[in-house]
Amino acid sequence: MVCKTVLASVAIGTIALATAFTPNLNAAGEELRLIKTSDVDNGTWYTEQEKLDLFISTPSCAHFMDITETQVRQMLVDAREAYFDKRQSATFPSAAAHQAEANPLIDQISKTNPKTWATTLTNIHNRYYKGSYAASSATTVYNLVKNVAAANTKITIKQFTHSYNQPSVIATIPGTSSNVIIVSGHFDSINQANPTTGRAPGADDNASAVVTILESLRVLAAAKYAPKNTLEFHFYSGEEGGLLGARAIMQDYVNRSVKVLAVMNQDMTAYSPNHNIAVYTDYVSTPLSNFIIKLVPVYTALPVITDRCGYACSDHGAAYDAGYPAAYVCDENMVDATPYLHTANDALSTMDFDHLHQHVRLTVGFLVEGSYF
Repeated sequence: MVCKTVLASVAIGTIALATAFTPNLNAAGEELRLIKTSDVDNGTWYTEQEKLDLFISTPSCAHFMDITETQVRQMLVDAREAYFDKRQSATFPSAAAHQAEANPLIDQISKTNPKTWATTLTNIHNRYYKGSYAASSATTVYNLVKNVAAANTKITIKQFTHSYNQPSVIATIPGTSSNVIIVSGHFDSINQANPTTGRAPGADDNASAVVTILESLRVLAAAKYAPKNTLEFHFYSGEEGGLLGARAIMQDYVNRSVKVLAVMNQDMTAYSPNHNIAVYTDYVSTPLSNFIIKLVPVYTALPVITDRCGYACSDHGAAYDAGYPAAYVCDENMVDATPYLHTANDALSTMDFDHLHQHVRLTVGFLVEGSYF
């Protein structure tokens, strides 16, 4: 891994893969990908077209992880799992305890910024990780993160590069402890009928979570919030290709023995006909999820519901697979989620920014609480 940092208004840099990726080809010269479809699955080799067919066969969410480029790291994860696996054994506070610190920050949340940023993201033709706009969409996200973090020069921003041309982005507010709290969401999008060139504004999925996390970062940066635990804001690429960005980063964190105390992933935060916040309960850390369930009525005006979404339905699956306590927060249950998922109709006009505002409140509250874990 190579890390290059340049000082500007914030510290900026790039994290690259330690070694170049050499694709595995079948007899016809087609690239093969190793796809994992359950916790106990060691993986099956698929061509890119077969992987896409698998994605299309499960339109609500893909339920697989592409582990092709992290096989070696996976062996290290497996060897260390007994030590690192804190998914169900981690302990969290019995209730919210830091409203006095969180509420003044929550009062600074803007309702206009998220719509402005969502407009920018959804105006991109698509943000597919293997499409023509892959690199430029990643640059757009990088610049948005850099701009909102500029108020605090202690914040670092890095791009985590992958074998495909769409780096993930990580912003870090350093704490007095090296323990890490993560909020995350993916920024890529897909039109499942025409992934590479089709229109995919990806409004609810997942510009909504990107701008939720952006506004949370802006609030803490403007306040020059100084946490005890280090706070990280992850913007992943390649989620629609099998959690590619999140998996590469989480496997790298295990490889480097990064102590991650909690990951709260959000995927879709702006379409909720039932006007609730959903906390998912499968393939997650139950103690962490239960703690977040307790935070919803404290930091939002919405009721909390629970649901299940299956294996690897979003990027929390990569953190969970690496042995870290991870939770998944969404705007709805599976049945009532946006009907425009993975189509050209997942547009800005379908987004409920009042609902999204509640997710920002929860995110800021979670970050403040987490900074004291």
